[in-house]
Amino acid sequence: MPELSYDKKIEKVLELLHKDCRKSLEEMATMLDIPMTEVADIIDKLEKDGVIIGYGARINWDKAYSQNTVTAYIELRVTPQRNKGFDRIAERIYQFPEVKAINLMSGSYDFGITVEGKNIKEVSLFVSEHLAPMESIVGTATHFVLKRYKYDGVICCKPSKDEREVISL
Repeated sequence: MPELSYDKKIEKVLELLHKDCRKSLEEMATMLDIPMTEVADIIDKLEKDGVIIGYGARINWDKAYSQNTVTAYIELRVTPQRNKGFDRIAERIYQFPEVKAINLMSGSYDFGITVEGKNIKEVSLFVSEHLAPMESIVGTATHFVLKRYKYDGVICCKPSKDEREVISL
C-alpha cells in the first residue's frame, strides 16, 4: 500500500472516527498502516484545532427505553441587525437548551434549527414564547419529525419483512 499524504491520513482518521469512535488507536493504526503514535498525534491536533468537537453514539431515540422526545425542524426568517449580522442572532438562539443545532441557510428562510422537547406542546410553546417574540425574527415555519428512517448516514428503521401469505387463484 503506498504511503498516504498527511492530509489523506487526517481524512482517513476522521472517517474512521465518524463511522465508529470506539475504535482503538491500535485498530486505526492497523487499518491505516501507520504508527499508533501518529494516529494519536493526528487526533490530538484535530481536537486542539477544533476539527473534532466531541464524541458520541448515534442513538435511535424511537427505540430507547422510556425516552419520549419530539424533534422539530424550525425555519426562521430574520432581519439582521446593523453591524451585528446573523452571528449575534444565532448566538442568542443557540443558548437555549432546547436548540440542538442551528444553521445559516440559503433560500427563503435564514436559519434552520433543530429543537427537541418532551412533546409537541412543549416545542410549540418554545417557538411561541422564546423564538417568535425576538425582535429580529419576522417568520417561522415548524416541521415535526414523525418518523426517522436514516440519521447521520445510519439506517435506523429497516422495513420489517412482510410475512403475509400470498394467495393466488
